[in-house]
Amino acid sequence: MLTIKLTEDIIMSDAIRNLEPKAVWENFYQLTQIPRPSKHEDKIQTFMMNFGKNLGLETIKDEVGNIIIRKPATAGMENRKGVILQCHLDMVPQANSDKKHDFTKDPIETYIDGEWVKAKGTTLGADNGMGVASAMAVLASKEVVHGPLECLFTCDEETGMTGAFGLKPGLLHGQILMNLDSEDEGELYVGCAGGIDGSFMFEAKLKDAPSHHVAYKISVTGLKGGHSGLDINLERGNANKIMFRFLHQALEKYHIRLADISGGSLRNAIPREAFATILVPEFYANEIPGCVERFEKIVQHELASADPGITIKAVSTEMPAKVISDGVQSRLTKAVYGCPNGVIRMSQDMLGLVETSSNLAIVNLEGEQIWVHCLLRSSVDSAKEDLANSIGSVFKLADAHVEFKGGYPGWKPNIDSEILRIMQATYQTLYNKIPEVKAIHAGLECGLLGGVYPTWDMISFGPTMRHPHSPDEKVNIETVGKFYTWLLTSLKNIPKK
Repeated sequence: MLTIKLTEDIIMSDAIRNLEPKAVWENFYQLTQIPRPSKHEDKIQTFMMNFGKNLGLETIKDEVGNIIIRKPATAGMENRKGVILQCHLDMVPQANSDKKHDFTKDPIETYIDGEWVKAKGTTLGADNGMGVASAMAVLASKEVVHGPLECLFTCDEETGMTGAFGLKPGLLHGQILMNLDSEDEGELYVGCAGGIDGSFMFEAKLKDAPSHHVAYKISVTGLKGGHSGLDINLERGNANKIMFRFLHQALEKYHIRLADISGGSLRNAIPREAFATILVPEFYANEIPGCVERFEKIVQHELASADPGITIKAVSTEMPAKVISDGVQSRLTKAVYGCPNGVIRMSQDMLGLVETSSNLAIVNLEGEQIWVHCLLRSSVDSAKEDLANSIGSVFKLADAHVEFKGGYPGWKPNIDSEILRIMQATYQTLYNKIPEVKAIHAGLECGLLGGVYPTWDMISFGPTMRHPHSPDEKVNIETVGKFYTWLLTSLKNIPKK
């Protein structure tokens, strides 16, 4: 039985190689076979270095790990403005709790589901693997018409934009940046949100577990999660907020003691699961299962449309040796319960665009310390700073250590962009439709890159993807072909210097 299952899995993963355009899908298949979670990109960096050198192209790796591959203009296109195709090499490592997968060793198992390509129980890596695969196809092709071309493959975009932060001025020579990291085909992005990471630490002050108590494991599971920028407007459940809503209630009513807490794993993913070990006085022990069941029904009703799969359970467990001190658990619970989360403000300039948001991403007991991590986003820098001050105040009142770091700017839209006009006209010629022009509530690298190369004319586009940063991630097959054709046609129409 095991041999049959493995054979079926290989066939399913291999099937994407037959999709069109074959050059792009073959490259994407190769990427799925190379482990490349953020912070573990040595294998993909080596692969890309060999890829460029095997094509006989100038290939370099800068001091932070970005890969740059240069390809000369095709005959007759030498006088065109230089183009930089930009995408990131890393992917978000997220798996369902019942899926055994080591993102540092195991390949991604893909399969075709109707009009979509998906992964089996893990993130797919189409973000930003489809962009990387498309740039690779352009580099390898002898038929694509283009001017001077540079491909910039940045590192560690998903956990800190390390590659974009570390890019040095003067290293690239082009005038137009085409970012291949958007997720709706037929749309052009000309602006993005900036962000900043908030970290808050409580000293747990662990004490011996009290006697005459019963231990329960509380679990919040079944949520969809998703990208903390692109999906934040969908009003999905946040496992950490739901868990601490329950803990706040249980602390007030049943005088529980908190022994362990673990929720979320990535700052830029809406947390799908959270787990807590609580101790309940024997007098109240029999009331906890019913309390949790009632709470589950309340939350299920509230999230019936946005997140219908949520389950909240209480299971008896072994007594832990230690618990978090009374004062700390009270301050922690109130701070996390009171922390702003989700959409804070919608844009007044672009209909339907989230301007400012917060994702309460991680709460975790690590040894003697409890860490809480948030990712704050805004297309308005002053609003981002204001939100940081607001959330920081909540945790300072709770006597936590407060730190904000990794801030990066947004990308201000340029409606007079030359590449914007060209790509609008190109899309209309190809598909008899004018593409929408949008800004995105996510941290594209364009904001940082534009700070290093302020004269660049920048645009972002890509095929249609849904639910990046979650195991539900998928990419639409038809739109990959449309996106790639649009890319090739736009390269052919780049203006003269």
